[in-house]
Amino acid sequence: MSYVDEVIDRVVRENPSEPEFHQAVKEVLDSLRPVVDANEQAFRRDALLERLVQPERQIKFRVPWIDDKGQVHVNTGYRVQFNSAIGPYKGGLRLHPSVNLGIIKFLGFEQIFKNSLTGLPIGGGKGGADFDPKGKSDREVMAFCQSFMSELCKYIGADTDIPAGDIGTGAREIGYMFGQYKKLRGLFEGVLTGKGLSYGGSLARTEATGYGLLYIVEEMLKCHGQTLAGKTIAVSGAGNVAIYAIEKAHQLGAKVVTCSDSTGWIYDPQGIDVAALKEIKEVKRQRLTEYRQYRPDAVYHEGRGVWSVQCDIALPCATQNELDLADAKTLVAGGVTAVAEGANMPTTAEATEYLLQSGVYFLPGKAANAGGVATSALEMSQNSERLQWTFQQVDAKLKGIMANLYHNIEDAAKKYGFADNFVVGANIAGFEKVVDAMNAQGIV
Repeated sequence: MSYVDEVIDRVVRENPSEPEFHQAVKEVLDSLRPVVDANEQAFRRDALLERLVQPERQIKFRVPWIDDKGQVHVNTGYRVQFNSAIGPYKGGLRLHPSVNLGIIKFLGFEQIFKNSLTGLPIGGGKGGADFDPKGKSDREVMAFCQSFMSELCKYIGADTDIPAGDIGTGAREIGYMFGQYKKLRGLFEGVLTGKGLSYGGSLARTEATGYGLLYIVEEMLKCHGQTLAGKTIAVSGAGNVAIYAIEKAHQLGAKVVTCSDSTGWIYDPQGIDVAALKEIKEVKRQRLTEYRQYRPDAVYHEGRGVWSVQCDIALPCATQNELDLADAKTLVAGGVTAVAEGANMPTTAEATEYLLQSGVYFLPGKAANAGGVATSALEMSQNSERLQWTFQQVDAKLKGIMANLYHNIEDAAKKYGFADNFVVGANIAGFEKVVDAMNAQGIV
């Protein structure tokens, strides 16, 4: 049995009931086979892959809080500090009922390579809790966030671990967490990113993941003699990533005709109205059923179905494993030429393989949605300098980072004989930098 297969088997055996983590490890290690095979003796001797797939630290804790009726609730909080070889741990905090240790580990493992690909000095980590902020009052959300940070604050810091937002964790939640951290630690430091502009946040951070997604797609198309202008795009999701991906796509001359939430999806043949979407989701916090009040000609469908719409480019921006093999076949039959992941691992392994075999340009999330964490690192830099850059400065840096990232993964894929396989390219490019740092620092 090869070294890669031995490590995959070990991960599955030692981490039962964590299918998302198994999927992430297998996807990465499978694509690293050319590099591992070329260095198998040294990697085995140093147990390199075993150290790579084992988090440096896993923290699990209870989070008690009181609702508006006086009832006490207890949630479970997590922080997985996966790899600090190239910098302090960096990764978001997900607040969603589906959160468990396996999901946090899968996200943290992916974060290692995503952060490496940005070219910035940040390691990989992830955290969160099985708390659902939907339907909660501001006071209830504050009570949870303060309790959560009361424990988490013991393990994080501006030079140790810098969490950020993720699903369920927006500006409101980050603000409550930052306030509690500052009170308990007596430090005003850049310990969280995604902060409000009045207390150390960065301009363009809100837009960064969605904008970055379109910047890397634009660069990929340009390198293949194409342009975004005139393309029809299908987007899933209606959260932060989806909204700003749609906004930037329209700015670059494309037309986005779909978006979705947990209850259904919208088809708007004239192009999604971004202003309406922002008001529904960011201001009123309502469901997409309200969209037709703004655009009567749009069609609302219950359940899933975004990928049934014929499009040139598909951007899954909702959640993991939302685009399956049947969806991939539908997209290919409809003439899709590119799929880029705005969410973390939204495409199943079978769907990814089918898209690659069908000649579709496929940009994995660890590359395509790295704009968010890249801009978080830019926020860290601004905090360290006690400065705030302009929107244009941050946006220009983001665009440059995403263009460089594309060329790095393209070059890595070509180097090992996998031209235009950006899954292999992203994993190898991210892996090589981390391995160089791990080897330089010894067995720690």
